[in-house]
Amino acid sequence: MPLPIGDGTSLPSPVRDSIDGLSSEGEPPTIISISDIHGYLESARSALLTAADHPDFDSVVVRETDGTLHWADENYVLVFNGDLVDRGPANEEVLELVARLVDEAPPGRVRVTLGNHEAIILSPDHFGFAQWFAGAVDTADRRLFLEQIVSGHVVAAYHGYNVTYVHAGSPAEYRVAEVNESLVDAATKLLEAAGTEDDVAMQRRVIDDHQRVLGVGKGHPKSPGAGLVWLDFDHLPPDAPPQVVGHTRHPTPQRKGTVYCQNVLRENLDSDGGEAVFVETPESLSALTREADGSVTMSELEQFNG
Repeated sequence: MPLPIGDGTSLPSPVRDSIDGLSSEGEPPTIISISDIHGYLESARSALLTAADHPDFDSVVVRETDGTLHWADENYVLVFNGDLVDRGPANEEVLELVARLVDEAPPGRVRVTLGNHEAIILSPDHFGFAQWFAGAVDTADRRLFLEQIVSGHVVAAYHGYNVTYVHAGSPAEYRVAEVNESLVDAATKLLEAAGTEDDVAMQRRVIDDHQRVLGVGKGHPKSPGAGLVWLDFDHLPPDAPPQVVGHTRHPTPQRKGTVYCQNVLRENLDSDGGEAVFVETPESLSALTREADGSVTMSELEQFNG
């Protein structure tokens, strides 16, 4: 069951779209982000615990003796930057983790951006990946996921202090509120058509009508012209807007101009360590990476004039 989160309430758009929507007294929240878990629960747990295992940070999550993670009630925003499911063995468990953290954290403190694999849930008959978790979601669970988009719990993009969190990214400027409203509009249309004779046609139509977010490239879904959830990192130029993306696999965090790629979990599955999260404050963007001996190191990716 995809992302059965929240109590049915909707997030107001300022909270949905940006760190600026959160009212906070004292220190501004630190943003921690992780992408491309793809059903690999243990790797995700290792990455999310890097803050707890580094002396400079409070825990964003705490771990029980059975391995279950819970919200640590510290001053964080946690961004799951797309592709929670498919490929790995624990898709439902990963979704349960995300849903639990959303429910335990204050509203707007756990954010989920739409990845291309979640986009398959929107249009499963078009993409045809029935062998994957996302392609096999039934109509009732698909409707549940679409409702999470409409209520603001799943978004196309989320704006931090100096970068925007988006699964694949864009070479050109875009407004976070506008692309999130575009995704809500697509989800609303799909909800109306789900289970009706218009369902399959609508699954294709929203890709065309909401190209900026859901569009695929010509010849290959990740090629130039693709939208925010599909474009490959190779097609993002160095002068693209400041973004933290996932989507394209790398063994270590990558930087191209002011675009930073955090998709490292799957490249490190066959070795000890390598799992990472990004940490953003008003002043800096850094990566916390698990080393082979279990320790955690921090590397600065960018210093900002906060």
